[in-house]
Amino acid sequence: MNIIRGSDLVERPWRNGGGITREIAETRRGADLLWRLSMADVASDGPFSDFSGLMRVLTVIEGGAMELITPQGTIIAAPRQPVRFDGGLAVTSNLLDGPLRDLNLMFTPEHVAGDVVLIEGPDSRSLSASAQQSYALHILSGEVGLGGETLKKGDTAVLEAGTPDTEVLLQAESAALLISLKLL
Repeated sequence: MNIIRGSDLVERPWRNGGGITREIAETRRGADLLWRLSMADVASDGPFSDFSGLMRVLTVIEGGAMELITPQGTIIAAPRQPVRFDGGLAVTSNLLDGPLRDLNLMFTPEHVAGDVVLIEGPDSRSLSASAQQSYALHILSGEVGLGGETLKKGDTAVLEAGTPDTEVLLQAESAALLISLKLL
């Protein structure tokens, strides 16, 4: 298990220069990206970076909603509600309630099945990583116990293949995003 503290993340400009991102974790096979988890600050309306060849699951984690305007129509990205779309899709954001922060899972769909779900406390569950199945847990609020560690808002734990069964304990006011990554 790898714990990444939110306070340790490094800010970098977006690929298109339109904002700030913080890479949390990624897995590669040789030079090829399998999946990447990052956090982005969106301060104004504008185009998204092109990530052709990747599937994207975006979740607003702070702030209000935004519209994702695409050639196929508009997607509403509401707080804590993951939305999935092709990373190569031409997307322009329209902030509905001011600046926000989002969490992005990007993965190569030919090699990885990825999903993001909101879990809220009180809750207790066990995560079992296997040779094909990995998980990440990003804390949105409160404190979450994970395998004897305490995670707080902004922290992320990655349970890679081979991690033994790990107990997750969410307190009453806690919320987290559970990211599931299955190698195909």
